[in-house]
Amino acid sequence: MYYYLIIALQAYCIYHIFKNRNSYYWIFAILFLPLIGCIIYFITQVYNKRDVEKVQENIVSIINPTKKIKDLEHKLKFSETYQNRVNLADAYLGIKDYNNAIPHYLEALNDSDLSDLYVAKQLMICYFHIEDFDKVILYAEKIKDRQEFQKSKLQFLYGLALEKKGNLDEAETNLKAIDIRYSFYNERLVLAKFLIERGKEEEAKEILEAIYMESQNMTKQNKKIFRNTILEVEKLKNSI
Repeated sequence: MYYYLIIALQAYCIYHIFKNRNSYYWIFAILFLPLIGCIIYFITQVYNKRDVEKVQENIVSIINPTKKIKDLEHKLKFSETYQNRVNLADAYLGIKDYNNAIPHYLEALNDSDLSDLYVAKQLMICYFHIEDFDKVILYAEKIKDRQEFQKSKLQFLYGLALEKKGNLDEAETNLKAIDIRYSFYNERLVLAKFLIERGKEEEAKEILEAIYMESQNMTKQNKKIFRNTILEVEKLKNSI
């Protein structure tokens, strides 16, 4: 077992050398000093300082998310660029502080030299979570003709907002856009519930049956991720 592990480590290091066009003298070190050579190469060439800093930054962000916010606020004060403002807004969105994220996204939209697709998308998400469905519809209609909007979660949010405002036919059209095989499992479950509420049980059952059949071919990881969704699908399917 130990021998095969060393072989695998050597193979990876040599692959990394050719892929990144590193100095070929590393190959001799890896072949003639298998374990030591691989460890030295891995530490100095693969797991480099940049990787360490990135890992540390991610850990700090998880443990103390407000630190990231403060750092980005200082960065924005130093340089009020579009990207710095969006980064700060994204950080607020990341901790579900939608009310602080929104003003920064709105300010970013004033930069007419840059595409507003990304910011409009983020605003849709923020407004949906604070249940300002009129604003969700407003920004959706600014970008709904874009290819990135079609058959996406954005279109699904648009459909949900339309439902909340009572535009049921239009809502159904947009919600059905995400009825795509082997994807959007949670959203398709919501769509099925929507159709049931509209008295369209047969259409809903077809969607539920499709999701259930697809779940039989899921990877173990996806079965774990969508476990509750699949259980609810099966229960709802059997109740119709």
